[in-house]
Amino acid sequence: MNGTSVGFALCGSFCTFQKVIPCMRELVRRGAEVTPILSEAAWSTDTRFGTAADFRREIESVCGQPIWHTLTDVEPIGPKKLLDLLIVAPCTGNTLGKLANGITDTAVTLAVKAHLRNARPVLLAVSTNDALGASAQNIGRLMNVRHIYFVPMAQDDPAQKPNSVVADFTRLCDAAEAALQGRQMPMLPGLA
Repeated sequence: MNGTSVGFALCGSFCTFQKVIPCMRELVRRGAEVTPILSEAAWSTDTRFGTAADFRREIESVCGQPIWHTLTDVEPIGPKKLLDLLIVAPCTGNTLGKLANGITDTAVTLAVKAHLRNARPVLLAVSTNDALGASAQNIGRLMNVRHIYFVPMAQDDPAQKPNSVVADFTRLCDAAEAALQGRQMPMLPGLA
């Protein structure tokens, strides 16, 4: 990852932020230049998991760069070819739906559109309570889009939340390396 330019976009699955920030830290440790991108919800919403201001401070400290959070911040990603890889983690059901249907009205979805125009890899780390419900069709559609890759994922609580799926964030950095090589990591452990 040394010298690789990585955009790291966060959407509003706030319960996963404490799993995602260490992934940013690991990418930086591996030598990547990480540019943080936040959706409007991730940028501005205080939740029981922490305040938006605290998360912004921590993310900027880890990445050493200012957060991009507006349409005008991310639009140059395409024409200037600013990134080698774009990671969306967590990628919510809302963002999955927008990406699957070509809606680019947030900083994250526009970043993905701008990055894909250069035929460069996008890595999605799903985190949604309806992945095996309403979002299933969007995941399926995106799995068939060239240059889009997924972090391996699984149900997080089959008994209490049977439609809920979360990416295995411990595998995010390895999935990022695979995406840079044009490979999808196996979704099930041991099938490499």
